[in-house]
Amino acid sequence: MRAMQVTELGQPLSLQELPQPTAAAGEVVVKVHTCGLNFGDTLAIKGTYQERPALPFTLGMELCGTITEVGEGVEGFAVGQRVAAYCGFGALADYAAIPASVCVPIPEAMTAEHAAAFLITYGTSHVALDYKARMQPGERLLVLGASGGVGLTAVELGKLMGAEVVAVARGADKLAVAKAAGADHLINSETDDIRDKVKALGGADVVYDPIGGEQFKAALRACRPEARLIPLGFASGEVPQIPANHLLVKNLTVIGFYWGGYTRVNPKVLTDSFKVLTQWYVEGKIKPHVSNVLPLEQANEALDLLRTRKATGKVVVHIS
Repeated sequence: MRAMQVTELGQPLSLQELPQPTAAAGEVVVKVHTCGLNFGDTLAIKGTYQERPALPFTLGMELCGTITEVGEGVEGFAVGQRVAAYCGFGALADYAAIPASVCVPIPEAMTAEHAAAFLITYGTSHVALDYKARMQPGERLLVLGASGGVGLTAVELGKLMGAEVVAVARGADKLAVAKAAGADHLINSETDDIRDKVKALGGADVVYDPIGGEQFKAALRACRPEARLIPLGFASGEVPQIPANHLLVKNLTVIGFYWGGYTRVNPKVLTDSFKVLTQWYVEGKIKPHVSNVLPLEQANEALDLLRTRKATGKVVVHIS
């Protein structure tokens, strides 16, 4: 089978021919139809992601596909069933052997492209805003990186959950995408002062930040008393150092959050969230924004769209 692998850190993916996997106990084999790319994939290639598999390894954190084999002890899944999965690695291949515990059935109405663009982006935003921040209707949500994969879903879900949404993104085109997703206020990070603009609106109650760096610092200083900040990524390349005195004076809360970690520590958080999100999808309340779909052989070009921030929403690789 074909697989796009990292064979050397910091180098482009290499298309390899590998044996087709078989299902061990507790696993299923999935014929992969689509793989959703994430910014974390670009970090894994460099060896700077929080999880570092041994070389060589097959890239790809999330997939949509059809089960072709069920391993011993697996219940609730059958050959021929369509599933989505957060597998961490291994999705950029024709087949993947993955734990059944990370698979979720998907509704017939959900396309393969949407399924591959669904779990991580919507899951991250929903768990962050609902379970972690306990965001309430009427609160003001500040979303940094609002045109990216997770940022755009935070805008969409924030609006659906009743928040007043402030979207920060680079340039008019990306802000237009955030506006279409439901943003009430737009801030151009290339030309506007984020702190001044947010304070003029009355400050932020919840900050959703996949960017870090200077944007986090500006957002911190634009928070209202008792605001909650969720740093969930550092696309700027700078991990912010948080001055504790600011937290003390305004009674602010900074919330650590790694969505993938819940697969190990408390998977019910993710399955409960996915049930809500799936229902919203079936009801037409949310719709993944996929800006680019490329074939497996062009996975390196697809990753470049993330690195150069040319994509909006999600980039999906079509495999079969």
